[in-house]
Amino acid sequence: MQAAKTPQAMRRHVVILGDTNVGKSTLFNALTGQDNSIVSPSRGTTTDPVQKAMELIPFGPIVLVDTAGYADSSELGRQRMQKTRAVSRRADAALYVADATAFSGESYREFAREGLPHLLVFTKCDIAGEDVPQSLQAAYPDAEFLSGYGEPLVERLRQRLSALLTGLEPEEVPLIGDLVPSGGTVILVMPIDSEAPKGRIILPQVQVLRDCLDHGIKSMVVRETELESAVRDLSAIDLVVTDSQAFPIVNQILPAEIPLTSFSMLLARQRGNFSQLLAGVDAVEHLPDGAFILLLEGCTHNSTHEDIGRVKIPALLRNKTGKQFVYDIHSGYDFPEDVSGYHLVIQCGGCMLAPRELLNRLQILEQRGIPVTNYGILLAWGSGILERCRQVFSSDNGNLQ
Repeated sequence: MQAAKTPQAMRRHVVILGDTNVGKSTLFNALTGQDNSIVSPSRGTTTDPVQKAMELIPFGPIVLVDTAGYADSSELGRQRMQKTRAVSRRADAALYVADATAFSGESYREFAREGLPHLLVFTKCDIAGEDVPQSLQAAYPDAEFLSGYGEPLVERLRQRLSALLTGLEPEEVPLIGDLVPSGGTVILVMPIDSEAPKGRIILPQVQVLRDCLDHGIKSMVVRETELESAVRDLSAIDLVVTDSQAFPIVNQILPAEIPLTSFSMLLARQRGNFSQLLAGVDAVEHLPDGAFILLLEGCTHNSTHEDIGRVKIPALLRNKTGKQFVYDIHSGYDFPEDVSGYHLVIQCGGCMLAPRELLNRLQILEQRGIPVTNYGILLAWGSGILERCRQVFSSDNGNLQ
């Protein structure tokens, strides 16, 4: 039951790829144990990606995604491929499905060059004849060969996929556990404004609070209005973590000797190229008037007068630079195919995005030479306290941890 509650951003993403009409959707349904995707002998039945959160035993919670097939050269097919590529960009691993009766290898070789960890799965082996599977087994000894979708065959594939994902597991960087000693004390500042979800706190705050518990760190949760009294109540404070929007007031209240950072900066260090995001904010002062800025929001929500991406950041940049900029705003997993026209990219904390998606975005932007930063870093810069906030992440020699 607890795995069912795991947020999708914290699950490994596995995408099912391959040409049209090779059995991807049938395999998707077999792996999930439900008829989530429509199955038809007609080519191109799957148009939009279909995803299902599931428990992959013994690995753990994953998101499995069915996609439209390759080899569709129509205009509609081109649009379908854009969505398939977008899904692949956030995938940790893939199942590449191929028809054993009609396998040329061209699409698979093109896919394999991308380097995404995967299993090659041949379907329709029961109707391919004896010689075809044998020749394919000789050429692709690590592939899986399915003659139907019976439970023993599907379970073997689940086990192999579980082993593949287990082998990909890196040593996870803590959010706060390596910055504060066990037994240390932190204050978590969580403002309650019109954008705060009613009756709960947002995911980065939950994650930092849980990380404190996991590492034996004592934490006090307050609003910015209680911060001053909280500082007086505690004899020793190792770190204060605040929502980025409260940087100015928290910085004013907090004595200079107490380290300060934000939930967004903690998340950025754990999930992306933190040095790249820190360097990206330096580009702001050099932006020309009318510069084109891409704002990336990980979640979709209604805009309010307190909206950080659509209201507060544009106002901050206008006030700090005295210039007018043009903003292009994309939400969720929507990421432009062509980013060459942007002078700067500003990414939210990305708590609702798969980690692989964030890393791939940063790699694309680095390859294109486009500076990128995130909300928390930009707001610290705008409040004049970026140097203070980044010191938390520096070792004794000044290098980022």
